[in-house]
Amino acid sequence: MATSVSERVGRYRTNLREAGLRPVQIWVPDTRRPGFADECRRQSSLLKGDPLERDVLDWIEQAADTDGWV
Repeated sequence: MATSVSERVGRYRTNLREAGLRPVQIWVPDTRRPGFADECRRQSSLLKGDPLERDVLDWIEQAADTDGWV
């Protein structure tokens, strides 16, 4: 007999938990929202000329794991 979707999902989640994983919900900004790009530009312009900006960008470049990026 065929199993329901909820049963398959439940089994899948149980297997993931048994593998040592747990579910996490993450809320992120909605990039489709009107005004999102404008707000990004506004915040970026606040950093223009900041004496620490170069230091932060250098740190991000060193810390980022970009192996395998195209």
